[in-house]
Amino acid sequence: MRRFRPLLALLVLVPLATTSSQAEDWPQFRGPTGTGVITDAKPPAEWSADKNVRWKVAVAGVAWSCPIVIGDKVFVTTAFSEGQPKPKSGGGFGGGKGGGGGGGGGGGAGAPKATYQFKLVCLERATGKTVWEKVVKEARPTIPTHGSNTYATETPVSDGERVFAYFGMTGLFCYDLSGKELWKKDLGTHAMQAGWGTASSPVLAADKLIIQCDNEEKSFLAAFDTKTGNEVWKVERREKSGWATPFVWKTKDRTDIVVAGAQAIRGYSPVDGKVVWTLDVGGGQSSASPTGDAERLYVGVGQGGGGGPGGPKGGGGGGRAAGTLFAVKAGAKGDITPKAGETSSEGVAWAASRAWPAASSPLVYDGFVYTLDRNGGTISCFDAKTGKAAYTKERIPSAGAFWASPWAADGHIFCLDETGATHVLKAGSEFDLVRVNKLGRDTYWASPAAASGALFIRSVDALYCISAK
Repeated sequence: MRRFRPLLALLVLVPLATTSSQAEDWPQFRGPTGTGVITDAKPPAEWSADKNVRWKVAVAGVAWSCPIVIGDKVFVTTAFSEGQPKPKSGGGFGGGKGGGGGGGGGGGAGAPKATYQFKLVCLERATGKTVWEKVVKEARPTIPTHGSNTYATETPVSDGERVFAYFGMTGLFCYDLSGKELWKKDLGTHAMQAGWGTASSPVLAADKLIIQCDNEEKSFLAAFDTKTGNEVWKVERREKSGWATPFVWKTKDRTDIVVAGAQAIRGYSPVDGKVVWTLDVGGGQSSASPTGDAERLYVGVGQGGGGGPGGPKGGGGGGRAAGTLFAVKAGAKGDITPKAGETSSEGVAWAASRAWPAASSPLVYDGFVYTLDRNGGTISCFDAKTGKAAYTKERIPSAGAFWASPWAADGHIFCLDETGATHVLKAGSEFDLVRVNKLGRDTYWASPAAASGALFIRSVDALYCISAK
């Protein structure tokens, strides 16, 4: 059933709290658990360009990296070069001409000749004022990037004492919260598919910093000591270029580092990097990141996977339909790939075809899994336990393309499209659009951060703090 509710009354503005003790940090891509679920003080459910905006600041350069929040500080990364164009919005990667990220060619042209400043910026959470700004490296990019991508697409991560900023082939940098450099690493330069650039963000597994670098030449997954930057372990991967971020999946029995790849999804041990389980998906584009809860992990590859149109031929995954969404059981071990024609196995609870998004990551919330279609402006909803579709490819009226990942709070699902419109739906088995919140005209691909009742939304030109208090 489709319903559209009128906008709610204005919320009363009160001063924004600044004490870090009241905030649950948002230390990485998609928050504390990497799932996009807000569990502490809820941000407002309604905002616009002139309503519930506590502050708005410009950040020099261009980036699709998401903001993170640690106590009273907000951190962002950016890549700046004089005269650089903005990223091109609309559509997906397809080998087009270079643009916003740095003028590199999406179709395989060389890296730009301009020198870039790769920056880590610290802002005051209460006001948006710059606390400090560090140029972690000044150099020419070593690889091209697509006109829709940037040279600062990877989201930083923090353990509460240090901030780790990863700029793909440019390097890995560690700073303390006061802006002092602690260590840095050069992880090498490797070509990416069609010159599309990089995007996989780092994550933390206890005292290890995890980096996924899937590329055309020498893909790997590596763990580094957070204090020293020393390599703890490194394993080779047979997958080619990918842009998904690893997911640290914590269940009652163990913790897995789940890595989505074009040919297979694998769970790795954070202790030594050994493969714990493998799910062969047959091929496709790997951009959306896995998510999960204590019982199941939800993962797949984007359109063109499993032998679908436009992607590699199907492998062991059985030539499945493009965009298959899999639910992996907690405790999975070994090869858990379902047999051809089947949708479950000893390690797979269910599989739903044509459900996995191409870019934005899925959301699991209150018993349902939600996926957004990148270009279609549609949303699908599945029962998290059984995989039964509640609704599929439901068109959200006037929605643009979805690149940012959805988030959930207080019984609602929030879907930010690239035009800056956030479509708010009531969580549950029925499609129920509650309202649409619109910000200024710009391009929005970064997923928001949330802390202490505030929401931080990044566009190409600005960073917004949305708060009713």
